[in-house]
Amino acid sequence: MNQILHIAADEWRYWFRSQLALGAAGIFLVFVLVTSLITAVRMEAETHTRTHQQTEAEQTFLSQPDRHPHRMVHYGHYLFRAPAPLAMFDPGLDTVTGQSIFLEGHRQNTVMFAESAASANFGGLAWLSPALVYQIFAPIIIILLGHSDIARERESGQLVSLLAISISGHKIMAGKALALLSLSLLLLIPLIIGTSIALANGEDFFALLILFAAYFSYLALWVFITLIASIVLTQRSATLATLTAAWFGFALVLPSVAVNVATGSTPVAGKIETDLAMLYDLRKLGDGHNENDPAFQTLRSDLLEQYNVKRIEDLPINFRGIVAFDGEEQLTKVLNEYAEERMQIEAQQDTTISRYSILTPVLAIAFASRSIAGTDLAHYHRFQREAEAVRYDFVQGLNQAHVEKLSYQADINRNKDEESSRRARVDASNWQVLDDYQFETADVSQRMATASYSLQWLLTWLATSLISLLWLSGRIKP
Repeated sequence: MNQILHIAADEWRYWFRSQLALGAAGIFLVFVLVTSLITAVRMEAETHTRTHQQTEAEQTFLSQPDRHPHRMVHYGHYLFRAPAPLAMFDPGLDTVTGQSIFLEGHRQNTVMFAESAASANFGGLAWLSPALVYQIFAPIIIILLGHSDIARERESGQLVSLLAISISGHKIMAGKALALLSLSLLLLIPLIIGTSIALANGEDFFALLILFAAYFSYLALWVFITLIASIVLTQRSATLATLTAAWFGFALVLPSVAVNVATGSTPVAGKIETDLAMLYDLRKLGDGHNENDPAFQTLRSDLLEQYNVKRIEDLPINFRGIVAFDGEEQLTKVLNEYAEERMQIEAQQDTTISRYSILTPVLAIAFASRSIAGTDLAHYHRFQREAEAVRYDFVQGLNQAHVEKLSYQADINRNKDEESSRRARVDASNWQVLDDYQFETADVSQRMATASYSLQWLLTWLATSLISLLWLSGRIKP
């Protein structure tokens, strides 16, 4: 063990003497700290803004005066997707998916984006995040510091001396690996600081442990890959060139290929095409604003028979409200079918990309990181489903008030004069059908289940590289 520690300490002494190596590590730490600060400030501002806007939207809706209930159906309401606590480390899809949605009757609006000025204020680094810096740039530091580990010993003749005094190849590589792994822990200090802030904001401690373990495993994988290359290749220049090419392929080329394959194999229909098809299906349902639409004749007959009356004016409930209620129910089924179809295609594309984790560990850590942080596609889809549930509940609640709290006679005469208009209003207490809403990340078990596939591939990469390194270490030659 002393020999391993001595080799590791000697490696650290070499790095301290090498201004290039030490400078590169220092630049990386400054880079990730600055990126962490920018992302944390941006996410904190986003959290405050969206939470405030959610509260304000609810207060605005609930403070509306007495009105016709269907006017409130069209008045609508806003929902905002608050960032997850760990979004300050890995914003994930937050920057490329919408964060707010306008809810109203008869339609499902798309999720809207924040103002572009929100990211422009942070300059060119706005698109970077600490997670992306670790995924893309941390391997470069490991490659830069570790690519010459064995070649340097060969060139100086120290490798012959070490093997001659019965220091095995396993011990040599253990010492080199220990030095690089300790460096990896040093590089993860900003991650620890960032996740500590997330813990203070309500994140689960177990999620932080899993995230730290995932990134340490990822950096350890690059340590093992670097050491394998340093054993197999005899020249430092060849080792550096090979590892740089591997990094370029893993970090840049293969992820792009995966995205292109996913979008090509599972295309998503355009908005215009989808809207036209959906409009065709919706027209079959009838117009919920028109009580005389032929689509509601069966509903009219059934109600007249149920209450044993001959005219809808004699019904104890408002037939116009019943039409609105039934029309919204049928319309929502169609809207949800199209929405679920779109989300299933998006999820299939996401799955296709994640399967490329078998070819590149960068995708494995990226998908695992987003899933653990609660900033992945699954959370975005959950927000859309929750928003639709809120929309349907408050619209149907208002339609129920239309049925029960407003007479049919007052309803059809509401445009006669000012007095008729006042009689066609219901009390503002009916707006309480709107429930409080706050978007929250899934619990840790659900996030782990989503991340399990990517974590399995990350561990497979790690185990394969470790086994290969152990096998090659026993065959080191001067």
